[in-house]
Amino acid sequence: MVDLGSSSVVLRRAAAEDVPAIVNLLASDQLSAARDGVRTAEDLASYQRAFRMIDSDPAHILVVAQSGTEVVATMQVSFIPGMARRGALRAQLEAVRVDDAHRGRGLGAAMMNWAIGEARRRGCALVQLTSDKSRTDAHRFYQRLGFVASHEGMKLAL
Repeated sequence: MVDLGSSSVVLRRAAAEDVPAIVNLLASDQLSAARDGVRTAEDLASYQRAFRMIDSDPAHILVVAQSGTEVVATMQVSFIPGMARRGALRAQLEAVRVDDAHRGRGLGAAMMNWAIGEARRRGCALVQLTSDKSRTDAHRFYQRLGFVASHEGMKLAL
């Protein structure tokens, strides 16, 4: 439970019935609007298939924040073993989204602190994330939480 002053929000593992709300959060983002969203039954089936893969693998947690009956935020946390850093385990944060109406009240920070705590509990050596270069507000938010822009990321679309 996260206390946001006038309201409370519950952080929990996402369930299959949360998939449409999660997709709506992803698609409401300006950068993701062109690539995310449900326009056809096949689109929804793709998201449901991805949910089942994530949910069935203990190396991944899809989290939602619920206010009343509404899903107002989401993020995925993946735990990645590696050979670097003496075989360190790392936590990768993906698709962190908070509904516009719930920003600026501490929910994003509470979610990140939960993820960092879970990473520590699992013995991770570090928590990492990527953020589009144009997301300057997000970069300031992550820096306030102690994240450092230490690497340059690259992607290859397939």
